[in-house]
Amino acid sequence: MYTLIVFACYMATVVNSAPLPGSSALVEDPQFQEILQRSRSLTQKILLSIPDTHNSCNLALTLQLNSSENVKLVTMASIIGIPPAPVVKAVSENFTLENGLERMNKGLQLHQALLSEVAPRLEVKDKVTDLIADIRDLAVQIVKMQKMARAEAAVEPSPTPVKLHLPGDYEVQVAAHLTLLQLQSFGQDMVRCLRSLDQSKEEDTES
Repeated sequence: MYTLIVFACYMATVVNSAPLPGSSALVEDPQFQEILQRSRSLTQKILLSIPDTHNSCNLALTLQLNSSENVKLVTMASIIGIPPAPVVKAVSENFTLENGLERMNKGLQLHQALLSEVAPRLEVKDKVTDLIADIRDLAVQIVKMQKMARAEAAVEPSPTPVKLHLPGDYEVQVAAHLTLLQLQSFGQDMVRCLRSLDQSKEEDTES
């Protein structure tokens, strides 16, 4: 009986100390962690710039990032042709490192393409252009981690252009609004995924 208890305790210790699935020694690699920290910083930069970018677009007063009315625009997203972002979660037994990096890459390429489609139709697009550049820089870092993980799906960040249905100014405004809104949610998911891979001992103060 005593032997069984000791064995059970040992197994529990092994399970709790096991590396993240699909990451093993890679996550502990200093170079990987350096790229990871750079990616986290860029993701935070993007999230912080979204409200200012949204304001700079001079959108209708009814289009607000934190409005409960946004749920009513789901149909508009479908009509305009805005694809949903890939689902990104914290790395776990059911969501591997390769899964996370691949979906982050695809999501960043999607939003880069969406913003590139909308930007020329906006009156003021400087901040949108800056945001696109940050997204591109972040995608480069994600691809670097993909290559370190030897992920077959690793591709350079060259987004396929999307074709949106934008017959008028209002549709352009809604497209810009919904793209930034979706990018905000996607970026928050990215933060959680990257945080789950962070091996640094610094206190995490992010929400």
